Parts: sequence; structure tokens; C-alpha cells
Amino acid sequence: MTSTATTSGAATNPSSTAGVKLAPVNLQRGEFANEAFTDFSKPENKAAMVAALAQVKAMFGREYPLTIGGERVFTVAKTESLNPSQPEQVIGVFQKATVEMANTAVDKAHAAFERWKRVPVEERVACIYRAADILSKRRYELNAWLSYEIGKTWPEADADIAELIDFCEYYGREALRLGAPQKLTPYRGENNYMKYIPLGVGIVIPPWNFAAAIMGGMTIAAIVTGNTAIVKPSSDSPTIAAIFIDILYEAGVPTDVVSFFTGPGSTAGEALVTNAKTRFIAFTGSKEAGLRIAEQATKTQPGQVWIKRTVLEMGGKDAIIVDDEADVDAAVEGVALSAFGYQGQKCSACSRAIVAEKIYDEFLGKLIERVKKMTVGSIEDPANYMGPVINKAAMTSILGYIDQGKKEGRLMTGGKRTDAAGYFIEPTVIADVDRKARIFQEEIFGPVLAVTKAKDFDEALSMANDSEFGLTGAVYSRNPEKIARAEEEFHVGNLYMNRKCTGAMVGAHPFGGFNMSGTDSKSGGQDYLLLFTQAKTVSEKLGVTR
Repeated sequence: MTSTATTSGAATNPSSTAGVKLAPVNLQRGEFANEAFTDFSKPENKAAMVAALAQVKAMFGREYPLTIGGERVFTVAKTESLNPSQPEQVIGVFQKATVEMANTAVDKAHAAFERWKRVPVEERVACIYRAADILSKRRYELNAWLSYEIGKTWPEADADIAELIDFCEYYGREALRLGAPQKLTPYRGENNYMKYIPLGVGIVIPPWNFAAAIMGGMTIAAIVTGNTAIVKPSSDSPTIAAIFIDILYEAGVPTDVVSFFTGPGSTAGEALVTNAKTRFIAFTGSKEAGLRIAEQATKTQPGQVWIKRTVLEMGGKDAIIVDDEADVDAAVEGVALSAFGYQGQKCSACSRAIVAEKIYDEFLGKLIERVKKMTVGSIEDPANYMGPVINKAAMTSILGYIDQGKKEGRLMTGGKRTDAAGYFIEPTVIADVDRKARIFQEEIFGPVLAVTKAKDFDEALSMANDSEFGLTGAVYSRNPEKIARAEEEFHVGNLYMNRKCTGAMVGAHPFGGFNMSGTDSKSGGQDYLLLFTQAKTVSEKLGVTR
């Protein structure tokens, strides 16, 4: 089970590329380090991105099949992925799978599991490392797909792909660590060890907002530990998932180990979750959808012989506390970037700024000045800081919250849709918001920030914790005693001091939250792969068989 330096170039994909040699992989990759972000101020990088946008735009409208157990499947009913910057543009055409197809997918994944679980961990990791290398080579192209399909600006798209590369590299190293027999306390007369074994068939249900990183990260975690996976992407972001799964096939992952599945969540999606042969569900998305999956997973189906495991990352209503001893300028920058990066469409986004009354007016004035400098428009123009929100329904919901916020506070800037054809909304700041207001309590998932005054640090902490969520938070203060208090009392899974509350880095900031934010899965951390395995202890009395 221990790792070796390389895997043979003669390895083949038994389901799709029999006889095709795969590139040898050096498993000794060295210590993990995060992928560097692309500097688009450099002319050569800007030119490469412009070329990639043109390349990808020429591929709009292509049709993508389901892949079920290694077979390409087309359906009569179709669905389309649209460009939120220009909704008349069709990014791709996808299939609407049926309940019967869902059950077939689980059956075939269950059969493939019996073979894949016996593949040495080194070979599985080699596939993931090859995928990382392919992602790196195709980085600009993949950035462009994200920009067009989900409205990410160039830096946001690049960070998404960089994180996916990080997941490949980090989880590969972790799989090698966990794939070796685990040492136990010696016991006289016995040989004892523990090993981590895979679970079975997993359903991967990713969100649209990190359509590459979260989708790919959950998929990689499932398969590198020896499970098979059925990936059901959001209907808003299926294209990047289809491309990534093809990259996995190119990297040597058998086509029956990972299936690509699109279809209605209420029918085909539920069939995947409730199937008796489904062993676990990895989900990232809304609180409502996550709770529905949790409920479904607890109901034992006829023939089911295990308790299904769920790995759930749901919503957030994240707060940044700005103390009266803070660096106000740094706090303004951190709040603005956290609130409006990727149009506020991050579960980690700051949607509540809780500001000490002594500096409230100063902070608010500087914040409005900073936000007014944020440009909104097409992602094809790198000068724009914000692109569109994801779809028409999201735009309608966000504008409804803004109307509600005008009744619950004081509109300081923004507050409306732009004149562009896409789903563009101005960055919006609403001040003087009460802690019981809807825009203070409910997840908006858009470019809307509520600013609230706190009389002191005690009240600020109380307000920050006054939420059903507990994902991320931040505190700006130069007082070490207040920082220490926040470390103990601010109840979130990821707490940041004197920096923004978005931008968790793989390895450095294991990510996941408390309460209605999910199961605190800690993706990108040393505990994460354990969620996709089960531990088996083996004890042998010495001198009997060997």
C-alpha cells in the first residue's frame, strides 16, 4: 500500500482506452504548495485569455451526452446552459435523464466499484496527478468556459481553476498518506493495523458558483479513495463538469468509475439519492436542498444494507465585525472585496458588516466611496470588477431583497439592475439595518451588503452569532484581547482576523461551517478524505499462520 516513485506508462483505462498508454507519473511531487494565480496585467497573459475567450465562444451550442457506466447516452428531452451576460447565447445543450437512467447509473457504478476499489492507491493517485497536469495546460480555456457559463471575471475564474488544480494535488498526497496501513498501539503477541477502505457509490451534487473547484474537488475526493461517482452538476453550470470528466478519462480514470449525469433534480436527482445501492452523497448548495438530501438519505430503502453518509456544505450569512480599534481603511477594503467579489455569489461572502458606533460614520463613508469605484459589466472586459448574477430567477430574487432592504434600512449606493442585456445588478449597500431585519438574517446570494451599528464588541459578537448559519466570519481589530475573544466566541467554521472572509486556500484554510451551514466537512483539509472512507482494523495473533 505504500507509494512508489512512479507508475508505469503502460497503465490503461480498462473501460475506454484499452491499449492506450498513459504518461508515467512521478508520485514524489514534493511538499504541497498552492497554485499561483495568473497576473492578467502582463500583456502575454491578457492576450492568452482573449484568445481563449474566442476559442471557447466558437464552441458555443455543442451538445453533451450523459455518460452512464462508460456509455454515451442521448435523450429526447434537452436542456440548455445559457450565458448570463448575454442570455440569448447557448453555451451548451444537455440531456434530461430519467429516473430509469438514474437507477441504471447507480447499478453500473456499483458494479464498477468492485473493480476500482482494488486498484492500488498509487494508480488512482497517478490518474489525479495527470488530471492536474492537463488542467494546468488548458487553464486559459477552462477560465474562459467559467467566465461565459457562470459570469466569472477573469481573476475569479482563474482562482476557481487554480483551486481545482490544488484539490488534485492535495488530495493525491492525502490519499497516499491514508492509503498506507495506519500504525496502532503495539499489543504483545499480535500484529495489528488499521486501513481506510472506500465506501461505494457516491452521488456528487455540486453548485454552480464554484463550478470547477467544488465540483472537481468532491469528485476527486470520491474516486481517489476508491469509490465510484455519479456527478450531477447544476443546470446552470454543466459544461465545465462535462469537460472536467472528459479530462479525468484522458488522465486514465475508467469511464465506468465516473458518470456524467444531467436531469431534473426532483425526479432523476432524487432517484440517485434514494437508490438502495447509493452509499454516500456529497452536496454543496442551498440549505433547503441540503436538508432535503439529508432527510432522504436517512430513509432506508428495501435492500439497503448501510446507513448512507452525507457530506453537506450549505449556505451562509457571513458577518465581518469592524471594531473601533480596527484599521478602518483595511476593514473597508476587506468588507468590499468580501461582499462583492463574484457578485456576492459565494457562500463565504460578507453580507453583514457589523461596525462599532465610534467609527460607524467614518467606515460607512469610506465604504461607499470604495464601492462606487466597482465597475459592473461583461466579463469579456477585464476592467469590470463584477459580472452578471447567474440567471433571471436569481436576479429577480436579489432585486426583491433590495426592495425589502429599502424598507429595513437606508440605501447608500446601488439598488438596481444596470441597463445591459444580461443579469447585471449594481453593488448595493444598505445601512442602519436592524439585527432582526430580513436582509440581516436571510441568505441573499447576491451583491447586497447590510451594514449595522454595534454599541460595543459584546454586542457585535452577539449580532454576528445571531444567525442560523455559521460558515465564515472575520474580525478587524488591533486589540489582541478582542481577537482572542472572537476566536472563542465567534461561532463559525472559518474565522479570519484582519483579512477578508472569502478566498479559502486549499491546505491553509480547511473549509466548512456549523449549524445550517452544513456538516463542517473541511474540504481542502487533512480530515476531508476520511469522509469518503471507512476504517477497518485487522488483528492477527502471531505464530499461528505465519
